[in-house]
Amino acid sequence: MKYTRHNLKKLETLFKDIEYTVRYEKGNFNSGYCIVEDRKIAVINKFYDVEGRMNVLLEILSMIPVETERLEESSLKFYKQLQKFLAREEEE
Repeated sequence: MKYTRHNLKKLETLFKDIEYTVRYEKGNFNSGYCIVEDRKIAVINKFYDVEGRMNVLLEILSMIPVETERLEESSLKFYKQLQKFLAREEEE
């Protein structure tokens, strides 16, 4: 998986499809992000570069339930690619 603005945009679209709002703001984040569970909002440190933002979004994605039937076709295809990528990362 390449850390590009295009892939970041696809990841943000995936979050939109699962009804999560992604916001980039400054704040005191111990881990670089904050999740507001009951409102489905992910707040990410705005000073992160593309790679940092993608890594945080991938970490969040691995922790939340995803209803694949709600995803658009392009997002579903991207989500399946991400699952393979995350599975490989866990093996290493």
